[in-house]
Amino acid sequence: MSRTIKIFDTTLRDGEQCPGASLNPEEKLEIARQLAKLNVDVIEAGFAIASQGDFDAIKTIAQTVKGPQICSLARAKKEDIDRAWEAVKYCEKPRIHVFLATSPIHMEKKLNMSPDKVLKTAVEMVKYASSLCPDIEFSPEDAGRSEREFLYKVVAGVIEAGAKTVNIPDTVGYTTPWEFGQLIEDVIKNVQQIKEKNITISVHVHNDLGLAVANSLAAILAGANQMECTINGIGERAGNASLEEIVMAIKTRQDILGCKTNINTKEIYKASRLVSNLTGMLVQPNKAIVGANAFAHEAGIHQHGVLKARETYEIMKPEDIGLTESKIVLGKHSGRHALLKKLEDMGYKLDKDGLEKAYQRFLTIADKKKEISERDLEIIVAEEVYVVAEEFQIESIAIKSGTKTKPEATVVLKHKGKKLKKVVKGAGPVDAVYQSIQQLTKVKASLVDYTIQAITGGTDALGEVIVRIKENERIYVGHGADTDIIIASAKAYLAAINRLIFATGQQ
Repeated sequence: MSRTIKIFDTTLRDGEQCPGASLNPEEKLEIARQLAKLNVDVIEAGFAIASQGDFDAIKTIAQTVKGPQICSLARAKKEDIDRAWEAVKYCEKPRIHVFLATSPIHMEKKLNMSPDKVLKTAVEMVKYASSLCPDIEFSPEDAGRSEREFLYKVVAGVIEAGAKTVNIPDTVGYTTPWEFGQLIEDVIKNVQQIKEKNITISVHVHNDLGLAVANSLAAILAGANQMECTINGIGERAGNASLEEIVMAIKTRQDILGCKTNINTKEIYKASRLVSNLTGMLVQPNKAIVGANAFAHEAGIHQHGVLKARETYEIMKPEDIGLTESKIVLGKHSGRHALLKKLEDMGYKLDKDGLEKAYQRFLTIADKKKEISERDLEIIVAEEVYVVAEEFQIESIAIKSGTKTKPEATVVLKHKGKKLKKVVKGAGPVDAVYQSIQQLTKVKASLVDYTIQAITGGTDALGEVIVRIKENERIYVGHGADTDIIIASAKAYLAAINRLIFATGQQ
């Protein structure tokens, strides 16, 4: 039977220490509720003595959130431990997480304490915390740079003092996976109390060298049973090990790791978005698991493969993390299969010749734009595939407009050899032109979108206008370009109307 790895989430403590990621108590509670839905085993809700706000948030979470253990961090000081206990004692499963540095550089430069003093303090404070709280975790801070024999003494001492979980942190992200895995293996091998008392060995790894998740997985293989991590990997400096990456690696590679978690993975994406929104820490597009491109495919070969069989290029299902489907991004590397699938999803059914025309135009546009939108595709289909005769043509357009003049358009259209003229006042020059065209053509479709952009630079820039009109739930697209933006707007609107007439058989 495979081991179950506990997930200790420290988004609300270490994650919040990320510069610019400060959360108020209400926001912390909202994230804690989502972490409970995610089914994490432990929520480290904060550092109780750090501030009144942190204390209040931990206390509220302890009183409110059901399911996970609720934990507060505490230095190896009585006042810290007392404050932590006051915050977490309200929950069903409280935990206090005591820490004290054990590396030579920290003991000398930061603590000004001898190794003997550090060992004595750690044991005394764990014993004191155990007198208050039934579940104590201890961390020898900067264990990754600590001397082994001293580290073994500290771990053995705090276990005898009552610690049920011992966390081995790589506080500064210094170790490599083979080193860190060996460290965990050595601790388990050389501290006999770990097996005798069935102690949980945890790891807390920072990402300064980009190795946090790799180190965490190496620790699992070496025998660690708890992973300390954060949503989106946020945290001090370069962040922490990413919860979603650890969890999905365990789920995807059970053949190698031989373990599982209690995480409800379908809540991962919601948790990621919530933390991103509340902290203001954006998720990079190529972030594993939860990035915008994590399940996106642009290369034509990849798209063809995914459309044929998902597993050709996806090792996980997007549904597993709470997404509905993979995202096919259309760009210059996309192939005909992806384009055809997207057009079919949009309701267009193209024959082989129509697809080829659309694809060639698609390639031309893709060379100029990084990503092709559905609006671009509508234009491509309209102009390349559904080519229509111009039922109406522009003969002339004249505009009267000014600061003290209500805009007026005089529009002359040609229709079946005849010239039709209309003069209309409007809210603006484009509105006046559009009302004139609508009255002349007698087409009463609603305008749902009007987009304008400059194709070239300078005051003589060529302006491009795209309009979308709607009749009976069907969209018709028109495109127009001219150095006079009013003329470009008229061309686009009339083009859409001509396509509507062609498609519906009006006139």
